[in-house]
Amino acid sequence: MPERCRWGLAHFMKPTLLVLAAGMGSRYGGLKQMDPMGPNGETVLDYSVYDAIRAGFGRVVFIIREDFADSFKQGMGARFANRIQVDYAFQKIDDLPDGFSVPEGREKPWGTAHAVRSARHLVTESFAVINADDFYGSDAYERAACFLAAPRPENDRAHYAMVGYPLINTLSDHGDVNRGICARSENGLLTGVEEYVKIERDADGVVRGNALDGVRKEVCEVSPVSMNFWAFTHCFYDHLEEDFVRFLSEFGNVEKSEYYIPTVVDALIRAGKADCSVLDTNSHWFGVTYPDDKQHVVASIRKLIANGEYPAALS
Repeated sequence: MPERCRWGLAHFMKPTLLVLAAGMGSRYGGLKQMDPMGPNGETVLDYSVYDAIRAGFGRVVFIIREDFADSFKQGMGARFANRIQVDYAFQKIDDLPDGFSVPEGREKPWGTAHAVRSARHLVTESFAVINADDFYGSDAYERAACFLAAPRPENDRAHYAMVGYPLINTLSDHGDVNRGICARSENGLLTGVEEYVKIERDADGVVRGNALDGVRKEVCEVSPVSMNFWAFTHCFYDHLEEDFVRFLSEFGNVEKSEYYIPTVVDALIRAGKADCSVLDTNSHWFGVTYPDDKQHVVASIRKLIANGEYPAALS
């Protein structure tokens, strides 16, 4: 197992939170990461950083695009500068391993795993990964932080984790969604992730989605799904670099190929290089995939405030 995966000094370092914020939200219609949701103009990111700080994270790294770096730093990053260390990494389409180049016709970066890779020169400790536009809830951050602080078995595998939410709690009333459906063993370890797209409740009341082979299938409503909240030791970067080379060799010339975090984790599990705990959470999850989702997010945050889970104004 890579030395950086072993239990030792890294245990005493506060983990870092990586925030995937490079997307403009094509279906949403704007830079939803900066859209006010709370009663005093708070964004979903404000709540994410607030939860991360009180769970014990020591730094946040925003992964963004250079073309809106200045506006993001002024509009978002400056809000946290006095509360937690803030750094930035840029996801660039041409940030590839030696020997690879961007194929003709490709216009977008390579997906969430590629975004995580873009912070490889900044992160030296254990870390968690979240989407900028998803509200995960305080319990999710606490469970991720506890996992990263706990002793890990000394064996030939790395030990990672993901926060799992029941599928039914992650659907949108305003359109279909894409999810990684997770299977796990009796001891709570992830055994596989199957990507489904266009998941929604059909007219007959059954939840279905399209598997990667294009076949539309019924999906169990209470299956745990990956909402892209992951917890990794630093050696994930060693695994990621090796697997990204494999991905580019096989799919790099496919114009719209995507390199997803769940796909990487699934490959590591199947190869016996890592295991991944599924951390069940009682947190509320909600996102803003579509413009009409905003009303639900605003109402949900107000309810959490009324229940005492958050202050009326974040300090």
